[in-house]
Amino acid sequence: MRGLKLLSFIVIAALLLSGCVPTGGNQIKIAILAPLSGPVPTFGVMTRDGALLAIEEWNAKGGVLNRKIATVVEDSQCTPDPAVNAANKVIDQDKVKFIVGEVCSKASIPISEIANAKKVLQISPTSTNPDVTVAKDGKTKEYIFRACFIDPFQGQVGAKFALENLKAKTAFILLDQANDYVKGLAEFFEKSYTAGGGKVVGKETYTAKDTDFAAILSKVAAAKPDVVYLPDYYNIVNLVTKQAKEKGITAAFLGGDGWDSSDLDLKAAAGGYFTNHYSPDSTAPEAVAFLKAFGAKYKDDKGQPKVPDALAALAYDATNLLLASIKEAGSDDPTKVKAAMEKITFNGVSGKITFDKAHNPVKSATLLKVTDKKVEFNSVVNP
Repeated sequence: MRGLKLLSFIVIAALLLSGCVPTGGNQIKIAILAPLSGPVPTFGVMTRDGALLAIEEWNAKGGVLNRKIATVVEDSQCTPDPAVNAANKVIDQDKVKFIVGEVCSKASIPISEIANAKKVLQISPTSTNPDVTVAKDGKTKEYIFRACFIDPFQGQVGAKFALENLKAKTAFILLDQANDYVKGLAEFFEKSYTAGGGKVVGKETYTAKDTDFAAILSKVAAAKPDVVYLPDYYNIVNLVTKQAKEKGITAAFLGGDGWDSSDLDLKAAAGGYFTNHYSPDSTAPEAVAFLKAFGAKYKDDKGQPKVPDALAALAYDATNLLLASIKEAGSDDPTKVKAAMEKITFNGVSGKITFDKAHNPVKSATLLKVTDKKVEFNSVVNP
């Protein structure tokens, strides 16, 4: 008996140390699919932590439908193949009915095809490409939602800011054609910018594996645009803006929510702006409470409270939206839950959220400015 008790203790201790929660019994399981490795790991860590905070808060109050919430966390790497593998694993092996994730559109789109076909409800916190919730035939994917605004709105906001706030008459666009998120933002920015009277004086492409941008930056320097639109993730932004400064390019860089990371090189990106979903400087009650709770749970390397970014805020909102919809439906049947989510009105950290017919939230956008010391709030743009 003592040996059996010791073995049980060792198993429980191992589970606790690994951060896994046993998912048997009368629990509601939620999968969190996020890029914990790969090109943008800070996105994944913040997404995971925001979602787990929401679940912890619900469990502290008894869970949902008088059932505790268990989590299955998988590293989907912001890449299609690992994301597909993770989705199939949590659905087929773990028997999960609900997915929070992915972060990147190029990963969320293939996940959405699987989840929708298998009637598993997926809510992406941050994937902004329209194709996440809308199929190729133009129909809304019944079981797929998102907590963030979409690229057409983000591109429109960026273009409006460039024209009206930066007084930019000319723009140069840099993009990775293989990245659905980047390509979509660039397309919608260009459409809105030219419609507003701006002129695109150049457009150059690169790949995610590129590290030397000298050739395309030489073309930027020669074109002398008022603004450079670079709607990519922070890892690419760091490289391009640093090399641009080394070339003496003084045009303001402008981008999307992919810039939002604690690993953004502030010195390199200083003077730039980006559209986003949330600012820690927000004075909304929900945002103030979230900032405090997140900092109390998570600490940085120096033991100081971590400041949540938009990834964490949107994951927190997405998870709360999901759990509130389960509660409203009075069931963990995804068909009933998605019907409840379609009608919900939710006051989140990133603002008041309702859903349109394509399962996209109707909400505001935030514009942030990068300085060499911090990212600061600039303005809010309403839909």
